[in-house]
Amino acid sequence: MCAPDGPSGRPAAQRPRPPGPAAVDCSPQVLRFAALGDSLSEGMGDPAPGGGWRGWAVHLAGGLAARPGVVELVNVSRSGALSTDVVDGQLAAARAARPHLASVVAGANDTLRAAFDIRRVAEALDTVIGTLRADGAVVLTACLPDPGRMLGLPAPLARPLARRMRAVNTVVHTLSRRYEAVHVHLADHSWVEERAAWSVDRLHPSELGHRLLAREFHAALTAHGLATGHPPVEALDGPPPSLLSGAWWMATRGTRWVADRCTDLLPDLLKLAAVECRYAVLGTGHQLDARDRLETRAALAAITPEPTAAHRPHETDHADQAHYADRPDQTCHADRAIQANGATMAG
Repeated sequence: MCAPDGPSGRPAAQRPRPPGPAAVDCSPQVLRFAALGDSLSEGMGDPAPGGGWRGWAVHLAGGLAARPGVVELVNVSRSGALSTDVVDGQLAAARAARPHLASVVAGANDTLRAAFDIRRVAEALDTVIGTLRADGAVVLTACLPDPGRMLGLPAPLARPLARRMRAVNTVVHTLSRRYEAVHVHLADHSWVEERAAWSVDRLHPSELGHRLLAREFHAALTAHGLATGHPPVEALDGPPPSLLSGAWWMATRGTRWVADRCTDLLPDLLKLAAVECRYAVLGTGHQLDARDRLETRAALAAITPEPTAAHRPHETDHADQAHYADRPDQTCHADRAIQANGATMAG
């Protein structure tokens, strides 16, 4: 068995990247999967049978290998986490587990904060994804729909949030190419429009949504030869949440979220909406789009412009499997370990 041999406890997160990838067992008996991020990866919206949340990461873990019980999921994601929280509070814990596969889905909460800064988001995600890749893990990423559209906000309120989410998605796309992450496009996916795929708050997937998300990740990993188990099933464990249960959630838990956003985001969003209306009246709304694009480019230019030779991206969005055969034999990267594990478990 491939037991974690990292330091015990939760070491302090470090922003500098390690000089090179860590060696891992080329034929692990256990496949280690770490999930980093916010409430989406924590599983909010998909109640676990025994209490708490389950979520897409649990559904995906069940289909990574052909034989059950060989995947260890370490979920360090936390509700409300910003991209900087992933660096400062989750990265060290994930690295201690020495994962072969790590998902990094973060940035949406940043768009819902008055102090949104795309440069800070880019720096944080670059550190997290770059460090995990340098450790030898396969990294899983996703671009997400903008929260303004999901909440059905009026256009003057929704457009600023949409620009923020586009900026985050642009950063995620760029870093996914740079570090050869397995990336899933969810921002405009067809099932995103299905009401049944979302919980009562319209920001977190329902059980169905988490299962559909897990299937998308599974399909992407399978296309890369990195998942050998059956796809997660769409069938629900029970009936979808009723209107009564949704109202109960909103009364007991949702009001806290709304209150927090009213004191944090709402004043800033109202100012942005006023600017939006003024530019719309003048017919110069395109200038706001151009300004945000320039800020995103500047944020990307501020982080490491070129990856290391070991992580140089391909011309296409996804990694070519033949590329991995050219890596040094003395260092067994996690993508090869996952393939070896899948072949062993399938046999």
